[in-house]
Amino acid sequence: MDHPGEAAGGSCPAALHHDWETGGVCCTCAGSTLCTEPWREQENTAAQGQVNFYPPESYNPTTNMANRGPAYGLSREVQSKIDKKYDPELEERLVKWIIAQCGPGVKEPEKDKAGFQKWLKDGCVLCELINSLYGANKPIKAIKTSGMAFKQMEQISMFLKAAESYGVIKTDMFQTVDLYESKDLAAVQRTLLSLGSLAVTKNDGNYKGDPNWFPKKSQENKRDFSEDQLNEGRNVIGLQMGTNRGASQAGMTGYGLPRQIINNP
Repeated sequence: MDHPGEAAGGSCPAALHHDWETGGVCCTCAGSTLCTEPWREQENTAAQGQVNFYPPESYNPTTNMANRGPAYGLSREVQSKIDKKYDPELEERLVKWIIAQCGPGVKEPEKDKAGFQKWLKDGCVLCELINSLYGANKPIKAIKTSGMAFKQMEQISMFLKAAESYGVIKTDMFQTVDLYESKDLAAVQRTLLSLGSLAVTKNDGNYKGDPNWFPKKSQENKRDFSEDQLNEGRNVIGLQMGTNRGASQAGMTGYGLPRQIINNP
């Protein structure tokens, strides 16, 4: 495809520095104006009549942000190791819990990794899930189905914020791109597993489903000792420090003397 400036009979010095097919740079370059602005920025000013907008043929404003090419080399090897952490059995258990927790309004996804990602990608199911665990005080007021990428990622972010407030620690939280761009679905499973464990442990009546689906979190077992018990403990030498029981110096010679190895008759 020829650059629009060249097709109009003009010269475009910037066309020598930009790949029109893949990157795309465009302006009113039929005259002497240089193509220095990216075409994505000029799209915003085209509506104001300041420039003519010539996007590349491959440009599609509805394409999501996860449209990436395949990985190669080390990146592919790392991604392969991450993908192997995904647990299909855990996926089945999580799907059962989410459907039981959210109700019949949530449809069951396809039974594979891609179906699980597609099911949660827009954030609607996740927001319904976290709202059901809060009971009457729902943290997310409006849940809307949208095909826009930033809206979907915004709802995923709202779920993560509400999950952290619920008690999920940061080390168990996935990042938005882990789900939206399918970077690390095992991390998504880890977050949902931690969320389910917390719900079972709290036992506040909001959890729905089989309690045996998730292990309970360890809880605090605080002990109160009296002052006399604390003072008595200070006089005990712990076995970790060693012991002086059974120690004896019987049969030992004085320091500096040689060992006697001759038996006297």
